[in-house]
Amino acid sequence: MSPSPTLSPYSFSAAERDLIRREFGPRFGQQPALAHGLFLRRWRSGPQTGQPKIPVAMRGLLDRGLLEIHAAGAHPRAFFTTAGLEALRHLAAHPRWLDPVRFRHLRIELGLETAEPYRSPLPALA
Repeated sequence: MSPSPTLSPYSFSAAERDLIRREFGPRFGQQPALAHGLFLRRWRSGPQTGQPKIPVAMRGLLDRGLLEIHAAGAHPRAFFTTAGLEALRHLAAHPRWLDPVRFRHLRIELGLETAEPYRSPLPALA
């Protein structure tokens, strides 16, 4: 599936791209999946006690309908909507915005690559 030509990688602000890179970048040998969503904390005190804390970078995504929050359970999470997945697919298609090697697991999950083993474009050293 190819990305829609009407979308632009500029659909995401610099802060939103940074949030995506931080949340979905490999950590401790684990590659986070889109299906698990973005972890959100809850307010512990004050007038918003128990409600999810929404980072500033995530508010724009919510306002544009690219994310939705599921607050059921102990830990609320934000998940990409269908429009959000299409925008993310378009972002991942551009190597400048998301490194194709580091975020290969996202490219596979978004259908931009197959799950074949990675082969370096450099010749093997003998």
